[in-house]
Amino acid sequence: MICSLSNRKSYGCLKKFTYFNQASLGLISDASTKKMTDFINNIARFGNIYISDEDELHLVDKLRKNASILLGGQTEQTAVLSSASELLSQIPYILKPSKKSEILLIETDFPAVTRPWLQYCKNHNCSVKFIKENPEEDLTDKVISNISTDTSIIALSFIQYSTGTKLDADIISKIAKAKGIKLVIDITQALGAVPIFAEKWNADFLVSSGYKWLGGHGGVSLAYLSKDILNKNPLNAGWMGAPNPFKMEPAKCEYFRNAKSYTQSTMSYVSIVGLDKSIKEIIKLNPSKIENHSKKISTYLMKNINKKKWQIYHNEKNINKSFHIIAIKPKSKHLEPIKVFKKLKKKNVICSLRDNRLRLSIAHFNNQKDINHLLGILN
Repeated sequence: MICSLSNRKSYGCLKKFTYFNQASLGLISDASTKKMTDFINNIARFGNIYISDEDELHLVDKLRKNASILLGGQTEQTAVLSSASELLSQIPYILKPSKKSEILLIETDFPAVTRPWLQYCKNHNCSVKFIKENPEEDLTDKVISNISTDTSIIALSFIQYSTGTKLDADIISKIAKAKGIKLVIDITQALGAVPIFAEKWNADFLVSSGYKWLGGHGGVSLAYLSKDILNKNPLNAGWMGAPNPFKMEPAKCEYFRNAKSYTQSTMSYVSIVGLDKSIKEIIKLNPSKIENHSKKISTYLMKNINKKKWQIYHNEKNINKSFHIIAIKPKSKHLEPIKVFKKLKKKNVICSLRDNRLRLSIAHFNNQKDINHLLGILN
């Protein structure tokens, strides 16, 4: 019997629901929820009575420190933002690719990754080259083989949100650096589920939402910036990115010379304290152990699912797959994925429908009993 890695009692809804949807809106633990509600009840609702200007900055700095541990990098290069899209939409204007150059994107990647580049190219004489994902091909090799002398930027998700395809960020980053190509990696579907090696990869930007696999709430996100990027000024001059934010110098536009310069303004401190707590929980669980747990669960799922009825996007031998996002669809043309999705929901099994496939998220709180419940419906 495969037991959960974390304490299921920390997620009260699991008594009634079988949850395979951490890749969408992730469950938040009791400990993180308590941190947030305590903050609201004892501090936030009282204005500045119990929190000073310095306390506000300390909340952000504390999160940056713990996030840098999870990212496998340096605190000075870790940024706290209000959303991943906030930074992803700035990046084209920070990197400013040369005219007539080409930006490599994956055609089915998450829109927050691709849309800023499509918008930028409309007005800056650059072009986008889309790479098509195919489960029969190595997506990493495909990205590399599509690099040309015109390539100035590679922007992609480390793990593809709808299929669970995992790229080799180490190889791509080495080739990009050797060729002078800027690299942007969205790690939203990875951070908190698998180990991240920010310092080793040395991408120009790593960007992640602060919920989903991190077990946080909306209103805060994280990024890791290369040292080269820290030598540039952010596109948006938020007031909190100043060296002494509460000194309030409206006639000056100076920045921290580290990732603090990308923190624009007052954010959801409730979400910040919750995320800080959940990141500590993930560090304690250990991302390597979390990944290994999802491997055990997903292997059991793929071994026992009725393969005459269900087509799994990545088979057991596919080297491109992650273990925590599994995409499946019915083989029968008469069985629509949307109908299966609705039936699962009626049976209190929560997952997502993405690109006309059922997307199953395997988290540290899932166990073999969860899979057996799912298989009892699918098979």
